[in-house]
Amino acid sequence: MSIEQDSTFQDPTKATVEITNETTGSSMTSSSSLGFGFYLQGVVLVVGVIGAAANGLVLYGLVASKRHRKHVLIFNQNALDFVNCLLLAATYAVIFCNINLIGTGGYLVCVILLSGAGSMGAFTGSLINLAAISIERYLKVVHHVWTKKKLRNWMLYSVIAFTWITGFLLAAVELIPTTAVVNGVCYSNMFFESKTAEMAHGIYNFLLRYVSILVISILCYGRILVAIRRQAKVMAAHSGQGSNIAQNQSNKIQTMMCFRL
Repeated sequence: MSIEQDSTFQDPTKATVEITNETTGSSMTSSSSLGFGFYLQGVVLVVGVIGAAANGLVLYGLVASKRHRKHVLIFNQNALDFVNCLLLAATYAVIFCNINLIGTGGYLVCVILLSGAGSMGAFTGSLINLAAISIERYLKVVHHVWTKKKLRNWMLYSVIAFTWITGFLLAAVELIPTTAVVNGVCYSNMFFESKTAEMAHGIYNFLLRYVSILVISILCYGRILVAIRRQAKVMAAHSGQGSNIAQNQSNKIQTMMCFRL
């Protein structure tokens, strides 16, 4: 639900009036649209539960096979996705309960769950981890010798810590200032200082979470593809030379046999 507003987060009076007017105006919507929203929330809840269960099984498989230490970034990716799905399911479970948010506890529920800060933090961390996986694959393929000598486990564990801390920190900085509880209802990502700030926030969100990760992935896997094709050409040239040498030796043997006969 979008609301045109010039109020700041520190002036909730205007926001309260505008939100009340918007709610009153939207009460004329049909029951079919409300039913669609209800079923859509139910679908998201089910997807969150299934996603958490699936990622939990993958995590269990990695630990049981003792491959979580060999592929630490892959394990971290599944852990972030597991937390993301779990918090997403918890968020929509709270929405279904339709709790009246009162006091500090209500505000914390609004900020952590209903605003999406929790699931958004895990989601942002998973995107950063995807970029880290792309860079790791690039280094191992394109700079294999350097990786063997320089890449250490503590570097990978530092990247893991960075993904968790940065993901939740960015989500908190983005959502907490623009979230408030008005008349017992949580309104998130709505209280901006101006339209310019709201537009800048949207551009920043798009560039950080999507464009930058996509560019890193394309560059890394593009270089990997070029390196693999170059190695394939070198191997093909060597195999061609080897086959020519073998053919020449075979011809010489056949010639010597003919002379002997």
